[in-house]
Amino acid sequence: MTATAPSSSFRDRLKAFNKCVCDGARLMVGQGDYGTYVAHIQKTHPDQTPMTEREFFRNRENARFGVGNTSGFRCC
Repeated sequence: MTATAPSSSFRDRLKAFNKCVCDGARLMVGQGDYGTYVAHIQKTHPDQTPMTEREFFRNRENARFGVGNTSGFRCC
C-alpha cells in the first residue's frame, strides 16, 4: 500500500489555517502584519508612503512597550 499525497484543496486549507493561527499569535503579542498594513495604507492613504518593514516592526514594538509614553511603562 502506498501513501497518497494530500489533495491540493486540503493543502490550501491547511496553509490558510496556519496563516490564521500565525497572524493571531502575532496580534496577541502586539506584532501586526506588515502586508496588511501596506495594503491598508495604499487603499486608504494613497498620498502617504508606507513605513519600511523595519520601521513598521520598530513602531509596533515601541507601541507595545510604551516607548515615548510619559505616563509610565505600558506593556499591554
